Amino acid sequence: MKNYLTLKSKCKTFNKKSKKLQKLINQALDIIHSMGIPLDEKKPRGLEKMALVFISVAQISKSRSWNKTKDRSHAISLKSRDIIEYMNEHLEENISSGSYDDIRRKDLKMMVLDGLISNTNPNAARNDPTRGYCLSPEYGKAVRSYGSNEWPENVKKLLAGKKTLKEVLSQKRDLEKIDVKLPSGTELKFSPGKHNELQKEIIESFLPLFGSGAEILYVGDASDKFLHINRPALEALAFFELKRGELPDVVAYNKNKNWLFLIEAVHSSGPVSPTRLIELEKLTQKCTADRIYISAFLDKATFRKFVADIAWETEVWIADRPEHMIHFNGDKFLGPYDNTKAKKYL
Repeated sequence: MKNYLTLKSKCKTFNKKSKKLQKLINQALDIIHSMGIPLDEKKPRGLEKMALVFISVAQISKSRSWNKTKDRSHAISLKSRDIIEYMNEHLEENISSGSYDDIRRKDLKMMVLDGLISNTNPNAARNDPTRGYCLSPEYGKAVRSYGSNEWPENVKKLLAGKKTLKEVLSQKRDLEKIDVKLPSGTELKFSPGKHNELQKEIIESFLPLFGSGAEILYVGDASDKFLHINRPALEALAFFELKRGELPDVVAYNKNKNWLFLIEAVHSSGPVSPTRLIELEKLTQKCTADRIYISAFLDKATFRKFVADIAWETEVWIADRPEHMIHFNGDKFLGPYDNTKAKKYL
């Protein structure tokens, strides 16, 4: 059995519990995980509470074993307030009775979606006092075999032909992913979100316009930091060791001009500020390419929030005005205004 929570998990409430209860919590998480419920996105306290709620609904206190698990066939129906009372009385908790809504929204949610725990009155309103929770009988039967030789086979039979919650959520995420095509023709899938929408615009709009055929050497994703990386090319340019510092969101290289584009996709934070510029300059001081630092934004409204933070000698690109750039470069681009385009309005 995997120990999902340990003394190193930085969960103060878990660390204060008795060893016997700590073991029971990890067993509960093992059962929940075996049923196909994803746990990787839960923080330590969230895992602990999820396990304690499961133990409460199964009516397993720290002095009882899993073969005593109760389900709907035992006329069990615990309301969220009942679950809190059970946790406080039997599971070394001290949760406020007013936290009943958190139990429903956070701790029970995935187990109910999966079918491991069911509503005893599913058609009742959320605040209906008859609305309770219990283990589904087919799951209760399997749980009662936990720790025995029959457990693996019982889980296999229970899940045969069913889509687990982990599989359903994974398919949903795949459908929501953002398709991105690199200049090389390689296709990537970004997880959904404004930040990754902006990275898509950088790759598919900015680089074709201003990169002159630049090759993408690195791009990350919230769920995969190294979604695409060309390590040999970065090493050939004497780029900084990846373990030494935080990478920009997008790194691209124009071989003909020997230009290296270091691009920050700014949604809620992270433009090329003076301190970030110094950091990147130090990290790339051995780099053989000429560096171009760019802060990219989805729109002008976001740009305005960060304009005071942007370093001189860097560039700004705004996705909803893709043909233009803003140069924070002093007299480098100083020259007379070309009014040929404006004459038709005069």
